[in-house]
Amino acid sequence: MNEIETFYDLSTLHTFRLPAKAENILFLTQQEQLTEIPADAYVIGGGSNTIFLNDFKKPLVCVRITGIEIVEADDHWNVKVGAGENWHELVLCLNDKGINGLENLALIPGTVGAAPVQNIGAYGREVAEFITNVTAWDRRQHKVVNFKPIDCKFGYRDSIFKQNPMRWVILKVEFSMPKAWQPELSYGELKALDSPVLPTDILNKVIAIRSAKLPDPAITPNAGSFFKNPIIARAHFAELLQRFPAIPHFDTPNGDIKIAAGWLIDNLNLKGFAIGGAAVHTKQALVLVNSGNAIGKDVLELARHIQALVFKNYGIKLEAEVRLLDEKGLVSL
Repeated sequence: MNEIETFYDLSTLHTFRLPAKAENILFLTQQEQLTEIPADAYVIGGGSNTIFLNDFKKPLVCVRITGIEIVEADDHWNVKVGAGENWHELVLCLNDKGINGLENLALIPGTVGAAPVQNIGAYGREVAEFITNVTAWDRRQHKVVNFKPIDCKFGYRDSIFKQNPMRWVILKVEFSMPKAWQPELSYGELKALDSPVLPTDILNKVIAIRSAKLPDPAITPNAGSFFKNPIIARAHFAELLQRFPAIPHFDTPNGDIKIAAGWLIDNLNLKGFAIGGAAVHTKQALVLVNSGNAIGKDVLELARHIQALVFKNYGIKLEAEVRLLDEKGLVSL
């Protein structure tokens, strides 16, 4: 039952592919292994939102629980998915079956279990819109717990699972996909799609946009969007708009303004800027890449350099969207 490996090469388990090893790692393939998880273990899925800066000395758990179950109801489909399933493959699978709603979230790297942790979102959609239940192992109380949406405390790229990374191990995610599909076309280049729009039109457009703007981690190691899009007060935004009339921005429900972090970085002419083997991507400033020989120190120095320049020029402190880990655990910028 125990599938623990020692001194495992972590460059194969995180898409930034820095050289690092795990002293021991448990591959979780079934719930019967849950009691074997060490109290201080750190949990990962596909490693697309995690960067191992150094060798990892704490125990590591890689979730690989699979399975997709679809049950049809009168007005929706109930979809239950194992946390170890690939997210993009799930989106494609549902689209093939005529089950729509997730097409705006196509080509987001990572596993299904990571989706609620980050409350992944793109092109006007967030995964929280469709989640009805998250099944997780409570490492503190040693029992399986079911979280309804209100329990998940979803926010912008945030959730109770992200706020308490050492407590819960997500095992399964359940989605409700309405049959009365409504396209989400309010964001960016999707506005230009010709009517009538089909779900596959959005799916293909999102894949094309992301493929053109974002580097393929299999070719150019990266962890996707490195920084969160910051949310600032309207008064602060008014000041910035006087200086930068072209600054991309979006209203939020509470009246604050979300700013495009990639634009802030790009406007400082940082595309292509590098420290050691870590660099700002030449096409998308929100993405940091491993040019092939990066080490953890390069990534930290580059991220902190960008953070300092953005604060100096805009008065905005960028927060990392990726999880940075050194030998002891989470690292803050």
